[in-house]
Amino acid sequence: MTDHVIENRPRTDPAADHWAPKLVALDIDGTILDHDQRLTDRVREAVRSVADLGVHVVIATGRSLNETLPVLDRLGLVSGWAVCSNGSVTLRLDPLAPKGYEVAETVTFDPADVLTVLREHLPTALYALETGAGNFLLTAPFPAGELEGPHVRVVDTFEELIVEQACRVVVRSPDHTSDDFMALTRSLGMHGVNYSVGWTAWLDLAPEGISKASALEVIRGRLAVDAGATLAVGDGRNDIEMFGWAGRSVAMGNATEDVKVHADLVTGPVAEDGLAEVLEGLLGR
Repeated sequence: MTDHVIENRPRTDPAADHWAPKLVALDIDGTILDHDQRLTDRVREAVRSVADLGVHVVIATGRSLNETLPVLDRLGLVSGWAVCSNGSVTLRLDPLAPKGYEVAETVTFDPADVLTVLREHLPTALYALETGAGNFLLTAPFPAGELEGPHVRVVDTFEELIVEQACRVVVRSPDHTSDDFMALTRSLGMHGVNYSVGWTAWLDLAPEGISKASALEVIRGRLAVDAGATLAVGDGRNDIEMFGWAGRSVAMGNATEDVKVHADLVTGPVAEDGLAEVLEGLLGR
């Protein structure tokens, strides 16, 4: 690996001691794709090369099913597994399946209580509920580039969200910072849900006990991969639990310091193909 990689915890570089993972979990936004949704040829080739070695490459993202599928296509991943919606939805990729995939598991929860409490404290925020089918119900349109497309519908009343089962709830408040959200979630307790705060004022709520890590652990068991033979790469707060789950973990250089501290290593930023550095190290390049 290159000089971009620095060590946080007293563990070795994934490539330095000939350690080879059997399962590699990869975040999408800020890791595989940059913030303009650009996928470089170098990253695509590195992902494909690792998969061609027989390593289980598992995409693990906060994106919904419908937002994840185009990225799988761009990467050329047609078999294996993918974790969507921060662990609430697990896909088994199968080129022989009618859609090219099957939904292996969907976990939902009743969001009524938490939505009601949050709206009392954030009356001007935007709210979105993701159904188990990967569709979104929005209280109002989100900023351009966020939660758009044919699977998105604006509801007439807030009460329409409360009666739905959710695999994820998104709260977006441009008037607040991520620090504001962190303080609010701590003060409210947020019982019965798992939550993560994004870089901006973006709050993700998932069923209690559900995360990328929980879904990856189920996949690891199904594939009979040793716990120590797993690698995770990501850049967000919703990747922290995944870092703790993995045998070895790498944070992207564009991650914030409170994320980097949880990883074993830090690679280059997404704008400099930091993920490719990690994967090429595994390939011996």
